[in-house]
Amino acid sequence: MLTATLLALGAAVLHAGWNLAVKQTRHDRFIALWAQFGIGGAIALVALIATGGMPSQGWKWAVLSGCVHLPYTLFLSRAYASGDFSQVYPVARGSGAFLAAIGGIVLLGDPAKAWTIAAIVIIACGLMILAGRARGPAVITAIGVGCTICAYTLLDSKGSRVTQIPGSSVTKDVGYGLATAIATTVSLSAYGLSTGRFGEVHAALRVDWRKFTLAGIASLITYTLVLVAVRYASVGYVTALRESSVVLAALIGWRFLGEGNARRRLTATAIVLVGLITLVTLGR
Repeated sequence: MLTATLLALGAAVLHAGWNLAVKQTRHDRFIALWAQFGIGGAIALVALIATGGMPSQGWKWAVLSGCVHLPYTLFLSRAYASGDFSQVYPVARGSGAFLAAIGGIVLLGDPAKAWTIAAIVIIACGLMILAGRARGPAVITAIGVGCTICAYTLLDSKGSRVTQIPGSSVTKDVGYGLATAIATTVSLSAYGLSTGRFGEVHAALRVDWRKFTLAGIASLITYTLVLVAVRYASVGYVTALRESSVVLAALIGWRFLGEGNARRRLTATAIVLVGLITLVTLGR
């Protein structure tokens, strides 16, 4: 369980970082996401070949996840174009985690421990307060992001578990995460090319390829950590613990982006922290 906890917390920090980069990009946000996921997918392809691939039964789950990542990317880019970082991010991550936790129990047979459920509810309440009275298209698209997060989290949790090799090292077990990154790159590229946006992504890469490379590596590592973590703990535990990234998002939005309302944000942050502490100490 300690392994899952450390992996999920590490993923949370990296996730908040690359999402902030997308929010602040000077390019169209879909183009920025396509660029960073494309670079991450290219790196994943090389890494997958170098590590010897993965069991064949995982590919159907990886392909399905890659398809779901297309609407995820479209919703996320639209949400960040119309809403505050410290509101869009909590709504998206919070709704996604809550739905994924329920899905893990109902669909994947994860244990429904009372303290785990209580902790998830506390975290969800904190996230709702953190989001405030947000209205309009930003909230609708953020909820859309949450639904896609739930879908690909469940698909990838299943895929990661069925491809785990008994007795193997973690290094040899990351193949599914790499395959998912490749499938995501294919789906985004197919959409981008079919809508005639290759020129935009090419121009963006010429200007900011270093930033996109860093963000692509961060996103690749982030989700690989999560997929390894769900082998050691339930989906609800891992996804809820990942929501510590929302605390970072709230503080970043208040302190560095000037999004205001510090009292509400700090109160909600404290509630989320209580939920996280409950999850780690009692919900294991």
